[in-house]
This record gives sequence, structure tokens and C-alpha cells, in this order.
Amino acid sequence: MTAPSLADVDFSLDRSSPVPLYYQLAQQLEAAIERGALAPGSLLGNEVDLAARLGLSRPTVRQGIQSLVDKGLLVRRRGIGTQVVHSQVKRPLELSSLYDDLQAAGQSPTTHVLRLAPVPASAEVAAALGVAEGSEVTVLERLRLTHDQPVALLCNYVPAGLVALDTAALETTGLYQVLRSAGITLHSARQTIGARNATADEAGRLDEPEGAAVLTMQRTAYDDTGRAVEYGSHIYRASRYTFQFQLLVRG
Repeated sequence: MTAPSLADVDFSLDRSSPVPLYYQLAQQLEAAIERGALAPGSLLGNEVDLAARLGLSRPTVRQGIQSLVDKGLLVRRRGIGTQVVHSQVKRPLELSSLYDDLQAAGQSPTTHVLRLAPVPASAEVAAALGVAEGSEVTVLERLRLTHDQPVALLCNYVPAGLVALDTAALETTGLYQVLRSAGITLHSARQTIGARNATADEAGRLDEPEGAAVLTMQRTAYDDTGRAVEYGSHIYRASRYTFQFQLLVRG
């Protein structure tokens, strides 16, 4: 099967709109990337040909493409051309696993389990899970990828004896699915989102330069009895990941 290319993308530019043509072009290219019509690795081809196809000036096309280069969706490679890098993961804020969200968005998630072992609970983990400091918990560290590109470093702690965790299963599905399969009903969570700079080790795993901006999330999830069933401390590439909020007005 032939990989999708720019020739397969239909553009609809409104020349009577107050929205600049370069911005319309950029929006439609971004939409094509997000829905998979332009897959990672796809080449955009010659700007002159695209300008002629759309009836636009070359500077207009270049400006539209440059805006997506600036957003990290495209990259200009010497001797190769302009290439699609990835679409940014946009995750709604709800009680769901990153794996399920990526799969639902067609992002082809894969997982590398970096560590799965019993450890004594630190003060932070003990407070989150409601167990005694120093008591045994299971730590699970994973690298989550989409289209073979790293997106997040995930570190989760689960109370000892709560559920049997298997490396093979955790590389093919999300932790929440494993919990659900064990009969645990996830009900609510307490979550904190922040941002900081990546350490050298984190940057290396996430394929980012040292000191790059990362998003952070700490979450404690509870079952329908109010018991804490997992505590997660996650790091996301800010260049590839955003959180989406839905806000309701209270009268």
C-alpha cells in the first residue's frame, strides 16, 4: 500500500476570508497530520509545486509551512526536504490511561517497561496510597511512545498484593486496563499538573535536549470504595503533548 502523501490531501482555501491564506494552509496541513493523512516521515515535496497547485505565492506557502516547523510538526532536512515529524498528543483531563487515550486517537502507542519491582514506600508514595512509610509497594516505570517516538516517562506505584503485574501485559495495554481486568473499578482521582526542565537522564530517554521543557503530572486514583489503588508521577514532552481542559461556568 502506498503511504499517504501531500497529493492525497484536499485543500479548501477561502480567499474572501479575513483569515490569512498562509494560516488557512497551515491549519489544513496540521489537521491532515493529526488525522493521519500525512504520516510521520511523509515529505511535503516542492514548495513551488504546492504554490502552483493551490494558486498561492511561494512566500505564502513558505510562511504556512514555517509556522508548522516552529510548532514542531514539520522539520526541514538538508538534502531531503520538509518532512512530517508527528502530530501533538492532545489529552483530555479525565480518569483514563494514556495508553487508552493514544489508542483512541489513532496514535499507535507502544510501551517499554523499564522497571517492575517491589520497593519500600517513600514518604510521598506512602501518603498518596495511604500505607505505612517503608511498607512494600510495586513500582512500575515505563517509556510510552507513539509512531516509535517517545512521548512520556511514566512511574506508577501500586499497593503490594493489589494486582499481579506482568511485563508482557504492560507492554501491550495500559495499567488501568490491567486494574479493570482484575475487577478493580476506578472511580475518581486527585491530580496535579506542572512543568519543569528535563534532567539529562530524562532528556535522553525522551529524545530531547537536556533542560528541555517537560510537563509533569502526579495522580492518585481511587476505586469505588475510596481505596487508593495507584499513584503515578509522569513526565511528558512539552513539544509533543498537551492537556485539554473543559471548563463549566457556574452561575
